[in-house]
Amino acid sequence: MLNTKEIRQELLGASVISDEVMQYIHKEGLLKIWVPKKYGGLGCRFEEGLKALFGWAQTDGSFGWMLTLCAGANYFSRNIKPEVAKLLFTHSETCFGGSGMVGGTAEKQDDNTYLVNGLWNFATGAPHLTHFTLNARITENGKPVQGENGNEIIRSFIIPKEQTQIISDWKSMGMKASGTYSFSIENVIVTEKYSFVYDSFFTNDILDSIPFRVFADLTLLVNYLGIASHFIEEAEGIRPQINFKSFAESVEKHLEKVLTIARDVENILGDHKEISEDKQCEIHEYGVELVRKLSHQILTVYTQLGIRATDTHSEVYQVFCDYFTAAMHSNFRPSAHDLDFRF
Repeated sequence: MLNTKEIRQELLGASVISDEVMQYIHKEGLLKIWVPKKYGGLGCRFEEGLKALFGWAQTDGSFGWMLTLCAGANYFSRNIKPEVAKLLFTHSETCFGGSGMVGGTAEKQDDNTYLVNGLWNFATGAPHLTHFTLNARITENGKPVQGENGNEIIRSFIIPKEQTQIISDWKSMGMKASGTYSFSIENVIVTEKYSFVYDSFFTNDILDSIPFRVFADLTLLVNYLGIASHFIEEAEGIRPQINFKSFAESVEKHLEKVLTIARDVENILGDHKEISEDKQCEIHEYGVELVRKLSHQILTVYTQLGIRATDTHSEVYQVFCDYFTAAMHSNFRPSAHDLDFRF
C-alpha cells in the first residue's frame, strides 16, 4: 500500500500516472467510490466521497484530479442498464472517462444502433481508461434529430478504448500526469444499450437525486482545497518563518463548509424534497467566490517564497502549476463582465 510520500515521489515531474500508482488505485477500488455496492463499487455517501477526494488532491494534484474525474465518470454506472453495469464493473480495473462536450454525431441505423464519429477534448485519465464516455448529437440521414421541445437530441455513449484514437495533446503547465488528452472516434457502431441519458437512472439511491451541477461544484471544490492544503505544506518548507496558520485554518473551515453542504443536500433529498434552483445557485456562487479568494491567496503566498519556488523541478512549483491549471476549469471561471482590469 502506497503512502502519501511515496505517491508524491512517483508523480513529481511525471508526465503520466505510473503503473505502480495505478495498481494501488485499482487494488483499493478508488475509482469506484460512486459505484453502487451491487455492482462491486464502494457505494460511498456524498460527504464520505468528498472527504476522499480532498485527501487525494492533497496528496498530489494530478492524482486527485484523475481520480475525481474518472470516479465521476464511473458514477454513470447508475445511468446505464443494470445488466451492462454488472458486466462492466465486475472487472476491478474498469475505468470510465471522457468529455462533457458535444464533439460529434451518432447517426441512427435501422436496428437500434448508432454510427458514432467525432473529436472530443480534455478526457482526463485517457491512458488508463477502459471505456470512453462522450456526448453526441443524434442524426438521421445526416440531419439532427429534434425532440418534442424542438431541441436537438443529445445522448451519451460508452466506447471501449480499443475503438478510440487517443491524441496526446496535453501541453498544460500543470496537471501534467493527469493524462487529459483528446480522443477521436471514426465509424464505430454502438448499440442502444451502451448509450445513456445522464439524468435518467436505473438505480434507486439518494446519490442519484443530487443535481449534476451540485455534484460537479462540490467535487471540484474539494480538489481546489486539497491542492491548497498541499501548497501550504510545501510553502512552509521553503519559508518556515512565514506564519501560514490563518491560511491553513481557512482551508479547513471551507472544507468543513463544503462537507456540511453535502450533508445538508443528502438530508434534504432523504426527506423526499428537491434541491431548489435557488439553493443550487447559492452553492455555485459560494464556489465561485471561494475559488476567487483561494486563487488570490495562493498567488500572494507564491510571490513571497522567493526564487527557489520558481525551480521547475520543485514540489512547490508543481503544486502551484497544478492549482492554476485546475482553476482554469470552466465551472468556476468568472464571467467576462465581472473582470476589472484597473489598477
